[in-house]
Amino acid sequence: MFMDKRKKIEEPVAFELGRFKEEFASSLQSEIRHLQNAIDQIMNYNGKHVRPLLLLLTSKACGNVTENAITSAVLIELLHTATLIHDDVVDETKQRRGISSLNAIFDNRVSILVGDYVLSTALVRSIQTGNLRIISIISDIGRHLAEGEIKQLETAEESILDETCYLQVIRKKTALLLSACTEIGALAADAPEETVARCREFGEYLGYCFQIKDDIFDYYKDINIGKPTGNDIREGKITLPLLYALKQGRGEEVAGLTDIIVRKDFTEENVDKLIRFSIENGGIDYATKRMNEFKEKAVMLIATLPNSKAKESLLLLADYILERTK
Repeated sequence: MFMDKRKKIEEPVAFELGRFKEEFASSLQSEIRHLQNAIDQIMNYNGKHVRPLLLLLTSKACGNVTENAITSAVLIELLHTATLIHDDVVDETKQRRGISSLNAIFDNRVSILVGDYVLSTALVRSIQTGNLRIISIISDIGRHLAEGEIKQLETAEESILDETCYLQVIRKKTALLLSACTEIGALAADAPEETVARCREFGEYLGYCFQIKDDIFDYYKDINIGKPTGNDIREGKITLPLLYALKQGRGEEVAGLTDIIVRKDFTEENVDKLIRFSIENGGIDYATKRMNEFKEKAVMLIATLPNSKAKESLLLLADYILERTK
């Protein structure tokens, strides 16, 4: 069912998405054997390419998919790929989408250098657009992503259990990157400034949805998502379902669980206890409710775009982000 829906979403930009995939693959080539081996591994990740798809659909919905839109889709995916490589090193993650991560196959030194290479390739691509606003957006996103990761580390280290702080982290880590996709898509189509602003905000709300959905996955053992259940909690990342549950639970029980978090005593038994507590105290329901609120705000923002197949696909993509199973 999800594959059929995904195909329908891609339909208005199927040709352009094919161009993106070709250019993305050709942009990562090296004569250095170690580097090319790592690049081959990156290509095996076979990601969902949600970000370039979002950019291309926005561009189409705002008028037309230009060469700049395709170039921008490539650079956005390169930037995203670089951050994933660096994140795996920081988080000591050994799997990426069900297969071994770069740092598991090589080592941290090689992984960091490969991440830098991919990031530099993204910057070269941004210059190729010849659009200073696009270059500026990409530069800002690089800073926001780094700030988001450091803020998350800080939050985990200090055991800050606050929903506002959580939203600040996912805004910088995820929401602003999707916001850049929709803003650049509109800019590449020469959309009016008001439309560019609405598209930018549309992407940001979708980004909140995307990250909250990812965080919900961490609380279920029976979903094949390519990472261990409870992994976020083990790393001290306390996400929305548990944050809400801790506010709703009974005083004595909450005190005991908070003590586990502060002491970072994340044994298998304690992680299971925190997951079970989150589910039993409405954490998943609350996170789902918040996710739907962000989605409704996103949908309202693009209501004024002209009716088109691309606009329909943007709305379907919003549904897909909430309904996906991995």
